[in-house]
Amino acid sequence: MKRLCVFCGSSPGNDPAYAEAARALGRAIAEAGMGLVYGGGRVGLMGIVADSAMAAGGEAIGVIPQGLFDKEVGHKGLTELRVVDSMHTRKAMMADLSDGFVALPGGIGTLEELFEIWTWGQLGDHAKPFALMNVGGFYDPLAVFLDRLVETGFVKPEHRGMLVTGDEPTALIAAMRAYEPPALGKWIEKLER
Repeated sequence: MKRLCVFCGSSPGNDPAYAEAARALGRAIAEAGMGLVYGGGRVGLMGIVADSAMAAGGEAIGVIPQGLFDKEVGHKGLTELRVVDSMHTRKAMMADLSDGFVALPGGIGTLEELFEIWTWGQLGDHAKPFALMNVGGFYDPLAVFLDRLVETGFVKPEHRGMLVTGDEPTALIAAMRAYEPPALGKWIEKLER
């Protein structure tokens, strides 16, 4: 993996552990010799992870829609900041620039980005690893719900198993590097019939 995309909140959240996790992840990405790709903001966890990656000598590439850039939330001190026309273009560019994806704590946008990447992986559009950094159990309720989706027959166990989860950035990156995507060909062939 050359670049890791991080989805995270434009807010720091109300627990200092979230900011510390963003700092640790940014530093771990740089120390692993990878670049950071993220949503281009200077605020919240977004700004923290970018600043941390750059402070550790890493590359930070931001991708931000013009509308958000105009609201002065774009980070102007990055290795590179790409200003695009829409959220759709932003997500596609972030995916193209990245070899894997990690979701730190965040809100609706973070979840939407994670689930879109997961859907693309499930459909076989990419074989890149994606993960949750489960800071202080932040994603535990989501994990319970995801397991419920398997129990009720809406998600196949192999698709649930695509999501890597961890709470320590260096170990999480190592798990992502070791990730082997499931063989989706048979599942896709059944859909085509």
